[in-house]
Amino acid sequence: MIITVTPNPSVDRTMFIDALPRGAVVRSGRGRSEPSGKGVNVALALRAHGHEVIAVLPVGGAVGAQIMAMLDVAGLPLITVPIAGDIRSNVSLVEPDGTTTKINEAGPVLDEAEAEALAVAALAKTDGASWLAGCGSVPAGLPENFYAALVTDGRRRGVKVAIDSSGPALRAALPAGPDLVKPNVHELAEVVERPLTTLGDVADAAVALRQRGARSVLASLGADGALLVDDTGVLHGRAVVPRVVSAVGAGDALLAGFLVAGGGGRDALRSALTWAGAAVQHEGTLFSGADSAMAVTVDDVIDRELHLAEPALPPAG
Repeated sequence: MIITVTPNPSVDRTMFIDALPRGAVVRSGRGRSEPSGKGVNVALALRAHGHEVIAVLPVGGAVGAQIMAMLDVAGLPLITVPIAGDIRSNVSLVEPDGTTTKINEAGPVLDEAEAEALAVAALAKTDGASWLAGCGSVPAGLPENFYAALVTDGRRRGVKVAIDSSGPALRAALPAGPDLVKPNVHELAEVVERPLTTLGDVADAAVALRQRGARSVLASLGADGALLVDDTGVLHGRAVVPRVVSAVGAGDALLAGFLVAGGGGRDALRSALTWAGAAVQHEGTLFSGADSAMAVTVDDVIDRELHLAEPALPPAG
């Protein structure tokens, strides 16, 4: 059993366009709406592949009713926390080469009672669970240490805790000692506050997060694959994907595939890359049927001088 917690869920509208010129009227020939938020995406991927999972999330307003209806159709087991505010709607614009521009709303403001109820709900079903995954941004009203407290309380209950977040929420979680953190390369650069232009830079940044408390780091690198740093060393892997349709939700699929394969080591990294490679060949975040024949390579001798396809810079100070 894996429990996912999504403090800031959304309904995502993905529109497929020919190009994205600034200041122009852009028409979309087709689109789709899906339930989303990082933890929701992880849970849906696990559910689609027949794995036991429960998703925990706040719901409120018309969009909250919409996401509950969508998740009911998907057959996803839920624990929902009612809130007064309306959960967010996000928009993704996908170009023919897979380039994706995301417009994310900030989300609702949770009051103190709602924040406490979400934390309690997140821990309610952890008995016997293998992983508790806290995923995504922290909406206003939740303290920056929300994930840090989740790590502490989850570990106290005997469950491993993974955190997939960014910025202050990720920084605050590190000293609590999460079993796994899964930043993308841009989130990693933000936390270590320095540019990441090579694979060696990423490895060094992941080591820095371990020195701050994370037990292992799974860094998603887009077209450059993923890097895993843990007690055994450094592993770098890639999946050969014939055609990228959309990168939306690929990082969430990576985490789902990693956790379901044990959450550590070479086999888990291979599983993660297979799931992520399958996800980018589908429109939107819902996918099933990871391609077992996909070419995936995992190497423990990394090319530290390899330049990233998408170098990451820390935010301007």
